[in-house]
Amino acid sequence: MSEDFYEVLGVSRDASEDEIKDAYRKKAQQYHPDVSDEENAEEKFKKVQKAKEVLTDEEKRQMYDQVGHERFEQAEKHGGVGGGGGRGGGDPFGGAGGMGGMQDIFDQFFGGGGRGRSGPQQGQDLRTTLTIDLEDAYDGVEQELSVRRPETCPDCDGRGHPADADSRTCPQCNGQGQQTRVQQTPMGRVQQTQTCRRCEGEGTLYDETCSTCRGEGTVRNEATLSVEIPAGIRDGQTLRMDGEGAPGDRGARNGDLLIEVSVRDHPDFERDGDDLRHNHAVSFPQAVFGDTVEVPTLDGKAEFEVPAGTQSGEVFRLGGKGMPHLRRRGHGDLYVQVQVVTPDSLNEEQREALEAFAEAGGEEVEVEEGFFEKIKNSL
Repeated sequence: MSEDFYEVLGVSRDASEDEIKDAYRKKAQQYHPDVSDEENAEEKFKKVQKAKEVLTDEEKRQMYDQVGHERFEQAEKHGGVGGGGGRGGGDPFGGAGGMGGMQDIFDQFFGGGGRGRSGPQQGQDLRTTLTIDLEDAYDGVEQELSVRRPETCPDCDGRGHPADADSRTCPQCNGQGQQTRVQQTPMGRVQQTQTCRRCEGEGTLYDETCSTCRGEGTVRNEATLSVEIPAGIRDGQTLRMDGEGAPGDRGARNGDLLIEVSVRDHPDFERDGDDLRHNHAVSFPQAVFGDTVEVPTLDGKAEFEVPAGTQSGEVFRLGGKGMPHLRRRGHGDLYVQVQVVTPDSLNEEQREALEAFAEAGGEEVEVEEGFFEKIKNSL
């Protein structure tokens, strides 16, 4: 049976944790010393157990894939990947116990090589927020945005030094921009190449730094940008402006600007996805006899029929009167909840008419307040 843990379990190198566990159960049944008649069953069973232990531990598996089977085994012999033994009970990955993170692994065995630059680095993405009204989210709008961000120094063009500054070859790396060293580790002799820290990979030192950016190559400025807000955008969604983030190294692209959009609450509408909800007041006679009423929308006024006998709290749907669907055709709907309003005061004629209405219904109305209280309670 091969020593490689993936081959021991009979799984591919990109197998999921569930696939690894399933393969382990099958192999364990096959080689368990109590039930197996195969030669060297106990040894094979131990290998299956070890393979499952390593490949179902995320950090151990990362290390195993990184350094290979032989070096991984060497590391365990010199102190144990999982802690215990050697170096005062610590592990060869620099952790106090258990396996350290992948960066600790690079630091211990490759001298921090994981941090070395392999080429010009893209600029970092920047984040900001923008607050808009619901009407802007409905129509879509072009809006100006101010953001303070690092930009390439205009005086040195990002070099960090004047163009006419005297230069010399970096003595640390002999102009290579990189340094190579050999380190003896528990996994054997490791040769590692990393970016020269003195010249930061340029291979050249300059006798002068740019006075504007102090050698950084970037300055922080207030930039005013114009951003397109698409119709239908929702609260909390993020827009991306390519290349408007922090500048990258010379020869590398800028990062992006990520804009999180916040939509203000509206006094007349509550948003529910692409639908809108609106509470609309109607009078008692309108609810009783029915009427055509006018309601606000984000695109002007709209009319709909309130049928006779409408009860307070009933909801009516106005199709296509909601928010536009983001980046596609059509709109959501507007849902109007009707609230029947009881008048606070009546003139003499209105009072007499309502008293007659109450008497016709078999109610004895002695005082105005009691009658209105009954109407309010019924609604």
